[in-house]
Amino acid sequence: MRQTTSIIGKDKYITKIHSTNGNDIIADEPLEDGGQNKGFAPGELLASALGSCSCITMRMYADRKQWPLESVTVTVTYERDKVARTSHFKKEVTIAGPLDKEQISRLLQIGDRCPVHFTLSNPISIETVLI
Repeated sequence: MRQTTSIIGKDKYITKIHSTNGNDIIADEPLEDGGQNKGFAPGELLASALGSCSCITMRMYADRKQWPLESVTVTVTYERDKVARTSHFKKEVTIAGPLDKEQISRLLQIGDRCPVHFTLSNPISIETVLI
């Protein structure tokens, strides 16, 4: 199980996020939304989770296959339609290295099978508990 703890004080809207692995990041809202732009906005964090998970999964697969993958760049665009209550993610992938078409195709398939992609593509339940 993965776990993070998010804490916000009186500063608009700076939120400190801590993982059980000992990592810390800051989330905030952009200036135009009343924040101080000191960190990723929550939607950016969500999009970055998808992009980074896709990159890591493709790297792991290429390493296991001993393919000459030099780098993967994934740019994720995330849009929410509040009226229709839908979300759309677009992943733009650039793969560098002396790979053939079959290897590139397979890496794209593998990237679409990363845990975050799977999570966002399936029903999600959220339980809120006051402690």
